[in-house]
Amino acid sequence: MPELPEAERARRTLESALGRRIVDVDDRDSYVCRPHPPGEIATALTGHTLATAHRRGKFMWLETEDGPALGLHLGMAGRIVVDPEDSSRWDRFTLGFDDGGRLVLRDKRRLGRAVLNPDFSHVGPDAAEVGRVEFRRRIGAGRAPIKARLLDQRAISGIGNLLADQILWQARVSPKRLTGDLSMSDLDRLRREVRAAVRSAIRKGGAHTGRFIAARGRDGRCPRDGHRLDRDRIGGRTTYWCPACQP
Repeated sequence: MPELPEAERARRTLESALGRRIVDVDDRDSYVCRPHPPGEIATALTGHTLATAHRRGKFMWLETEDGPALGLHLGMAGRIVVDPEDSSRWDRFTLGFDDGGRLVLRDKRRLGRAVLNPDFSHVGPDAAEVGRVEFRRRIGAGRAPIKARLLDQRAISGIGNLLADQILWQARVSPKRLTGDLSMSDLDRLRREVRAAVRSAIRKGGAHTGRFIAARGRDGRCPRDGHRLDRDRIGGRTTYWCPACQP
């Protein structure tokens, strides 16, 4: 599933569509465009020019110069393509521009979304940008396993299963540790590793590129000390960690 790094790379792809006027919209897929009926997004966006591209966590949106915003989400397997050479059967939503180019949400699994004026009030601050004080407050509160808290998009947004395991390994923190047991020093170190892991994943091409992620598996061993990894379900997700260096 795309996580923050994949969404940020998609947002950067969206930037190549800025300054272009929309002349056509294919919003016929009523599942991807729900709750909008076919034609509603087209009517709202046609004639407007894309101005800015934004992201919070895994959610993206495009502002127009003088009209509505368009929210986009990659779902589990979607990707953004600007000016593709060919059409695909997996093209779920398309903007056509006055210069003949296109912006496409291409998604085999049909779980991506396109929506007008998205509401992100339920989403926490972006994991790559949250400040130290707010991180301490949002992540350190309560008695949840830290892995589950990192996955809670209401606390901070953008961290998925792979990135959470990579971050906790880098920070040398067990995914089972309770949030209320983490010291301020632990939380500050964890925030530093969140930022480091996100930057690395964006640069390398996605959350799957982390050094620890390559070792995740039933017979996996820690890249740092060679110890066999432990495996369990935490926060509803399959989780791997090194019991030796993540006590």
